[in-house]
Amino acid sequence: MLPTYPYAGRTYSFDPAAPIDISLPLAPGAGQVNCFWAEPVQFDTIRVGTFVGSVALGGSTNYQRIHVTPHGNGTHTECYGHISPDPAVTLNQCLRRFLFVARLVSVAPVSQPNGDLVVLLADLQAALATQPDRSIPEALVLRTLPNAQAKRTRQYSGTNPTYIEPALAEWLVEYNIQHFLLDLPSVDREEDGGELLAHHAFWQYPAQTRRSATITELIFVPDEVADGLYLLNLQITSLELDASPSKPVLYALNPLPLA
Repeated sequence: MLPTYPYAGRTYSFDPAAPIDISLPLAPGAGQVNCFWAEPVQFDTIRVGTFVGSVALGGSTNYQRIHVTPHGNGTHTECYGHISPDPAVTLNQCLRRFLFVARLVSVAPVSQPNGDLVVLLADLQAALATQPDRSIPEALVLRTLPNAQAKRTRQYSGTNPTYIEPALAEWLVEYNIQHFLLDLPSVDREEDGGELLAHHAFWQYPAQTRRSATITELIFVPDEVADGLYLLNLQITSLELDASPSKPVLYALNPLPLA
């Protein structure tokens, strides 16, 4: 018997042995996804006296130090501390639950008069309207089209990548979507003069801050994963920082027959 999860007055089953990992890995070298001019991930072997932290180099164990920039290397989740001057605001304090019902939706960005590619609210709403169950859960996973494999290794810095319009972020707030996941480097334009309109709109910062809400960027959802409802397990590290490398995992939800 498969485990079940309740949502919107229905009960759904899911298979814990069939996870769909939508994170991008953190690996050393220049061939990994990168944005905002972050240095590539680096693994350093620890050396202390005669000890070398590498079995391949004759050590007894592997013992390494990692250099990583959460906002620029791989999949990461961030809280409103990203735009707050308060260093005590950390993702580890803001994210206290890790299981959510999520809706996956695929949308193509639209070219604007200035040449920018932007995901528009109207197109998101149109895509959602094609799904048989139109309920709005706690989390929304956005896959942009076309869904090229190059997203796994793309060097985004200086390319003015696709972003979302602030009205879309406002709509997420209106429907109380607490967790927004997308396969882009940021919800905002790469260079916008520091306005960060979509970030501010989503977190409603500073007037009515949504303290438990999160944004997860640089995910990758494979083509074979269909739009629809999923159970999301949003895994992070316990860093006391505004952001953390993360591992969002989806599980397909299947409605059980009504009693």
